Amino acid sequence: MKKNISILGSTGSIGRQTLEIVSAFPSSFRVVGIAAKDEVDLIVEQIKKYNPALVSVATDAVKAKVEEKLGAVKISILIGEEGLRAVAVAKEVELLVVAVPGALTLVPVLEAIRAGKSIALATKEVLVTAGKIFMEEVKAAKIKVFPIDSEHSAIAQCLVGEKPEKVKKIILTASGGPFLKTPLEKLSKMTAKEALAHPTWKMGPKITIDSATLMNKGFEVIEAHHLFGLDFSKIEVVVHPQSVIHSLVEFVDGSVKAQLGAPDMRVPIQYALFGMERSPNLWERLDLVKVGTMNFLKPDKEKFPCLEFAYAAGRRGGTMPAVLNAANEEAVKLFLKGKIGYLDIAVKIREKMDKHQIVADPTLENILEADRWAREAV
Repeated sequence: MKKNISILGSTGSIGRQTLEIVSAFPSSFRVVGIAAKDEVDLIVEQIKKYNPALVSVATDAVKAKVEEKLGAVKISILIGEEGLRAVAVAKEVELLVVAVPGALTLVPVLEAIRAGKSIALATKEVLVTAGKIFMEEVKAAKIKVFPIDSEHSAIAQCLVGEKPEKVKKIILTASGGPFLKTPLEKLSKMTAKEALAHPTWKMGPKITIDSATLMNKGFEVIEAHHLFGLDFSKIEVVVHPQSVIHSLVEFVDGSVKAQLGAPDMRVPIQYALFGMERSPNLWERLDLVKVGTMNFLKPDKEKFPCLEFAYAAGRRGGTMPAVLNAANEEAVKLFLKGKIGYLDIAVKIREKMDKHQIVADPTLENILEADRWAREAV
């Protein structure tokens, strides 16, 4: 029997790879809805190939272009947050794939949880900005969350069959990004093009910049805190340039479990779509002899201050992670447009964190207001 899925972010890197898996296992999945921004040709292609019942796009102008290209093909196309919500909570949906970068999907995802949909989560900002609320809703609705991030998927795999109280710490691995070996004094001159040249992963522009600054890893630290219920003192980051070990768990007896695999996001996506059941690998496989050597380094806190900002925001809690996320998102946009330098990303984030008045036990509205404040301030 086919599993009915909807995808928020169908034209992004994770969304496209999710649809590759749907194509590879046509008897296992049916696409009920897709939500995308403004990639008209790709949206039309996905509609024709996967025949979803619902589609969401960013604006009326995008909708008009899509409808024009579809011609005689009739389909329900909605707009903006209303469209995201409709795709997320559609009655037939059993599993919602969340792969839109940024905090835009927060409200639709919470509504999907309340509607009893299981979540395959790639969007970091949902847990970063509202992790406590998200996990409370998950518990109340008794639904399952399947992490898509390779690191959190790795941790989840290492914890299968283990008792939570036997975990000493988890270790998230980071590739180090394109500037791992770049001297600090040269970072101020790095361009967006150089920052987007990730050495091992093919990702969207926003997450690729976050990888360059290590903010991506900082977000994953906050996510891991919520997903696995661990204090920040039990979450460690090591730089592993080969991106072969996706993360590790150390137990109280000194044993360490690691999950290894080729740096291919289709593997953890497939694992999530199948509900953490293993299915045949149709993608790249790991060749240890070809890898040869694996290295591990401590993150350079001076070169990559964003990682420490994330730890600090996570420990302080409340609305601070929402400010961290929003300030970072807007600063990255400015950098990609060439309006600020690479090092200015961290400067702007720190400025807004220093100025923010934390709400310690926030409502969703408090979080959204902190998000708005930080964006406007940046």
